[in-house]
Amino acid sequence: MTRRLNRIRTLSCLAAALLMLASCKIGHHYVRPDVAMPATLAGGAGADSASLADRSWNEIYTDTILQTLIHKSLAYNKDMLIAAARVKELAARKRIDYAALFPSLGLRVYGEKERDNYGGDNPSDDNEFDLKANISWELDLWGKLRWARDASMAEFMASVENQRAVQMSLIAEVAQAYYELVALDNELDIVRQTLTARRESEHLAKIRYEGGLTSEVTYRQAQVELSRTATLVPDLERQITAKENELAFLTGDYPHRIVRSEMPQELSLPDTLPVGLPSQLLERRPDVREAEQRLIAANAAVGVAYTNMFPNITLTASLGAESEELKDLLSSPYHLLSVNLLQPVFAMGKNLARHKAAKAACEQAAYAYEKAVLAAFRDAYDAISSFNKVKEIYKTRYNLESSSKTTLSLAFVQYVNGTIGYMDLLDAQRTYLDAQISLNNALLESRLATVNLYKALGGGWK
Repeated sequence: MTRRLNRIRTLSCLAAALLMLASCKIGHHYVRPDVAMPATLAGGAGADSASLADRSWNEIYTDTILQTLIHKSLAYNKDMLIAAARVKELAARKRIDYAALFPSLGLRVYGEKERDNYGGDNPSDDNEFDLKANISWELDLWGKLRWARDASMAEFMASVENQRAVQMSLIAEVAQAYYELVALDNELDIVRQTLTARRESEHLAKIRYEGGLTSEVTYRQAQVELSRTATLVPDLERQITAKENELAFLTGDYPHRIVRSEMPQELSLPDTLPVGLPSQLLERRPDVREAEQRLIAANAAVGVAYTNMFPNITLTASLGAESEELKDLLSSPYHLLSVNLLQPVFAMGKNLARHKAAKAACEQAAYAYEKAVLAAFRDAYDAISSFNKVKEIYKTRYNLESSSKTTLSLAFVQYVNGTIGYMDLLDAQRTYLDAQISLNNALLESRLATVNLYKALGGGWK
């Protein structure tokens, strides 16, 4: 009885010691790199915790047709589906590394019917029947398995952030392509209206030429200008078809005609939009969060490589029955307890080289994270600057369009009355066409400024 108690105490002390060893986790734990961020996002303006990125994309893009296209792209876009499948894959792989922390249990059922006859005159049976439960447990003395679990968890979280980044970018791409398509429609309308005006000018020039009021050069110049304007139509129609195909591709569909609204001819933007605090970029931008998760995984890989240089201990137990006769199997108990200690001694520096390689990979991941932070601030500053200037650009182009329209009206009257030549009228027509297209581009740029600002601040993935 005393011997049994001593054995129990010994086993208890051994188990406690193993558990204490298993609680160790050597290596450098992750610390986020210290990146010196600017004080504000708005070029010196006062910091405000409110941000445009807090709003849902349905609040930003109120066009119902555009909303339908975005919903369709989120459901059927192939990049979104690939990212979602990647998340599922890494979720399963994460479970594998987590399960490695616990004992594994297997069941073996084995039967072998064998008859030997060595020498040709001594036949004998050498059967074997096994029914065994095998238990194996690698003790995580130094934290290798926990580092591996942390690495797989970080890789999984990186895939989640990648999926969010794909969604954020996809929403912006669909919105940009949609607005560009509508702007091309407007530009095509402008060119067609100009083409009608060119036909009238060519007809008027023909009458004046046939009436002897102008030279043939003036009439031929009117024909040239008519033909030149006509060449713009098929090119714009080609661009419209290509943009429709792009939108169809983004929504995961084959090329087809895209239904769209008309772009308003008036600019309606608020004076200012909240951009939030600098630290919110690190919290909202999924590409920055993904880069940090990659860094966490790389740091954990360093821990795995470091702990691989220490001994590994695996406990193995096998319990069951083993017999040469099937009928005697259940009455033949069998058990095996073993401890396997593996200590790397000499491997030509392989384990040390793996550790150095993991540290170098971690250094690369740290630089990639810092680069992602810099890129996020660059995008935000560019988007804020564009948004702040878009109203001024629109105002100057609106004034140019109004002045050019008035000048063209006066020039046409003067040309009909013979006060000015056809070249003066032609210059006025060209200036007005350019001004119309420039104003249309300003309207497009105003919409794209909101799209880019919303994306740069990290909005659109929630």
